[in-house]
Amino acid sequence: MSISLKIARFMVAGASLALLAGSVSHGAAGAQRVDDFQLADQNYIGRHLYKMSDDKAVVLIAYAAGDAVVQADAPAYMALKATYAPKGVEFLMVDSVPGEARDKVIPAATAAHLDMPILFDYEQLVGEGLALSRAAEVIVVDPRTWTVAFRGPVGSASTRRALDSLVDGKSIALPAQAARGGAIPFPMKAEITKADGTSYARDIAPIVQAKCVTCHQSGGLGPMALTSYGNVRAHAPMIREVLRTHRMPPFQPDPTVGHWAPNEGLSSDQLKTLVHWIEAGAPRGAGDDPLAKAVNVVPDWPLPGAPDVVLNIPEFKVPATGVIPYGNPVVATNLTEGRWMRASAFQVSDRAALHHITTVVRAPNESGAMISLESGSSSIGGQGPGRVINLVPRDMGVWIPAGSVVAFSTHYTPYGKETTEKSNMGLYFYPKGETPKYPMRTYGIFDMGIKIPAGVEYHPEVAYTDVPKDMLLYGITPHAHMRGGSTQVSIKFQDGHEQVILAVPHYDFQWQCEFYLEQPIMVPAGSRIINRWTYDNTTRNPGNPGPDKDITFGEQSWQEMLVFYLHYRWVGETTTALRDDYDTLMSAGQTMGALDDNLNGRLEAAELRGTQATRLKSSFASIDKNNDGAIDMAELAAANAAGRGGASGRGQASAAPAAAPGIRPVASN
Repeated sequence: MSISLKIARFMVAGASLALLAGSVSHGAAGAQRVDDFQLADQNYIGRHLYKMSDDKAVVLIAYAAGDAVVQADAPAYMALKATYAPKGVEFLMVDSVPGEARDKVIPAATAAHLDMPILFDYEQLVGEGLALSRAAEVIVVDPRTWTVAFRGPVGSASTRRALDSLVDGKSIALPAQAARGGAIPFPMKAEITKADGTSYARDIAPIVQAKCVTCHQSGGLGPMALTSYGNVRAHAPMIREVLRTHRMPPFQPDPTVGHWAPNEGLSSDQLKTLVHWIEAGAPRGAGDDPLAKAVNVVPDWPLPGAPDVVLNIPEFKVPATGVIPYGNPVVATNLTEGRWMRASAFQVSDRAALHHITTVVRAPNESGAMISLESGSSSIGGQGPGRVINLVPRDMGVWIPAGSVVAFSTHYTPYGKETTEKSNMGLYFYPKGETPKYPMRTYGIFDMGIKIPAGVEYHPEVAYTDVPKDMLLYGITPHAHMRGGSTQVSIKFQDGHEQVILAVPHYDFQWQCEFYLEQPIMVPAGSRIINRWTYDNTTRNPGNPGPDKDITFGEQSWQEMLVFYLHYRWVGETTTALRDDYDTLMSAGQTMGALDDNLNGRLEAAELRGTQATRLKSSFASIDKNNDGAIDMAELAAANAAGRGGASGRGQASAAPAAAPGIRPVASN
């Protein structure tokens, strides 16, 4: 029997796996069950089905761009939404057509006046589970039981009958009716023809070893070990669930945007292979168990080899409750000569208590005073939830001067019991005498004017930076707190077209990822790098510490942030020919990029929110010299020069040797 036709039914509490015949699972009364999933919509926003359990009903519509029946039925879909959405019914379209892309789907939906999320089922796992076969099929789901109340064409009287019953709180299960749209091909069903088509030893164990065991072993970050067939099979239902909802592996950029190195996620083929194997009953098959034979030991440090220098961060006693302000311990590097850093890593003793660590390097000036380098050339990496490694791309480095110290910013969070947290930072250098070709720069954009209303699930916020000179972009690190929902980074070029370069449909605060590109992107002078976020400030967000409150920017976890870092260098720049002056040009626009919510290069009074805009708001009339109701870049520059523009933002750029051209110590703030 085909693997895709053997679907697993599971009981998570007992970690048991019971096989059912047929391609779908059914509830106790025989109604088709809809398993949980999370898919990205046309705007790269993750839509998680089981978060909608507070709805009266969920309507899933099989979509295919250009399908004649879908186009003809579009007015009926929208009429149904207009009637039932106000009554607590959610409407989602599911696109399981292989290779369907946004540049085709979005215009077709716009032309048909379809205004609802269209979810991209890249691996077809959701379509398989729903037993979709044709476009234009409407599936009415009861969120109380996650079973199908009716499936068929939108024009059927049973569609409204099922919805009326669910809105009234009554259970119903009506006979299915045939869909009328075009056929949706599911090639995996044809490809997998033998029960032993997937081998645990040959196909499954290598994926688990490469993508899972690093965390899921004794002493690792994961909550259970996956170091044998028995472990994997025992947790197979859970594995299937976290794969279908894209919660694991935690490296979760949208697979249709960007190419990353390292890429810690699963490829589409790997994801389908694992899920189909579990749905076939997780058969053991022949051969030795590669996982059981492998020697897995959590190393002292997450990178190969011992660090060249270990910085011992003072231990901190974390109380069981309370609010802990940021700490600022300073640790000497004890370097007698400057060195180029190629990577850094952290040892953390209690991950539940440590929110994050950031770094600032300071070096002595001619008088011996410890001061920052020009351009804030300070960051040598940081630690956040789920992240302990800071890599520098090949042929690039970060300079750490002789006699320097590292000023740490530490943030601890009580979690109900008293504990002592002790972390160390390891620095990995290039060999003495070896100089990388290029400096690695890191620049941060902080939007301190965000305000997230209570009870809003997809609240948008945006920040940007304008690029003054040609840049090579190597990586991106977005950051938010518990309410961060999704994030995208795009480049808007001078000709007006915009290209998305990173999309994270489901942001997870517990896994702070850095995204380094397989190949750097050329960002021409005059371009704009834009970071868009959605925030979930509702009870549907299980990590939300206060869905009844409006939330603004703040350092504690129950507050919020909009931050994104760029990892880059300037075109033509080398370690012996640095362009810190270009960083100065870019940082002049930080306030504009943080506060200009409508992206028009002007600050209107309504956009001046948060402490970042306090001075601008109080002096708005005097700063707006041309009295056009907005502050432009020239007026903002004049206000900053006069001390009325407030802080220009916060940014960091990497350092080079003090002897290198253009690098000079400047006084710390």
